[in-house]
Amino acid sequence: MSIHPASMALSQLTPSAQGPFSGLWVALVTPFKPNGEIDHAALHRLALRLAAEGVRGLVACGSTGEAAALDAAEQRAVLSTVLDAAQHAGGLPVIAGVGGHHLGEVRAWLRTLSGLPLAGVLLPAPHYIRPSQAGAINWFTTLADASPAPLVLYDIPYRTGTTLTRDTLLTLAAHPNIAAIKDCGGDTGKTLALIADGRLQVLAGEDLNLFATVAQGGAGAIAATAHLHTRRLVDIVELLLRGDLVAAQVLWLPLLPYLEAAFAEPNPAPLKALLAHRGEMGETLRPPMHPVSAALRDRLIAIHQTLGESAATR
Repeated sequence: MSIHPASMALSQLTPSAQGPFSGLWVALVTPFKPNGEIDHAALHRLALRLAAEGVRGLVACGSTGEAAALDAAEQRAVLSTVLDAAQHAGGLPVIAGVGGHHLGEVRAWLRTLSGLPLAGVLLPAPHYIRPSQAGAINWFTTLADASPAPLVLYDIPYRTGTTLTRDTLLTLAAHPNIAAIKDCGGDTGKTLALIADGRLQVLAGEDLNLFATVAQGGAGAIAATAHLHTRRLVDIVELLLRGDLVAAQVLWLPLLPYLEAAFAEPNPAPLKALLAHRGEMGETLRPPMHPVSAALRDRLIAIHQTLGESAATR
């Protein structure tokens, strides 16, 4: 089965599928050489392969990309490599991850991105600070004013320490330069309220929530697990956006062991283990990240091989 957005009439799609951040996006890993340097050749090949398998867009320098372990020059270099691959893939959209806890420094960093052909900027609450809701609103609106591309809010309280309330997110939805949200908030009621409100495109950020979020009206997903079994996940999202839940479920349910195993140890170590097994890059991570255990590596490979066989026969 192969479904491409370009082949579907617009009338077949739900309204949430028609915005700029709809569909399946991949939160990219950053490949490293054994000496710890960025492997730009591997990153370029990976981006081109994902584009060829039908993803809607790429997210560089996010948490999956170990952005916290990259200095400013390295982040710019990663963005350059991904943008170059995206251009070679026909202009695939790219979102840049941006984060920090110092408002002035983050605003200055956003200014340095001006002129880059970015579809959006993925921005979380400031880590460690744990501001009030009023402080969070000021953080996002100030940076939305400064951003050269539309903001995708990154609601991920287990990393930032800040829970963004429903009212806060609905307030932020009124800003003209805030367009979407990567939803890792873990609050189903909040997710549904944002979908019902309709001003933000809601993207599932927890891979196991992809089916439920899109089936209930979300716009798509930013999924780390889409590095593997990419075509199947693309098809699932497109089927859901067309409202074909039965066909999507047939493809979705066999993926659950993979989706669970991919986060059994801290991301992106499990994904890098599988990508290394496929020969796409090395398994190197930057400290304090650590390679997966041998047991999980064997489990991931076995699941991946089983899924590969089932995909070949469907």
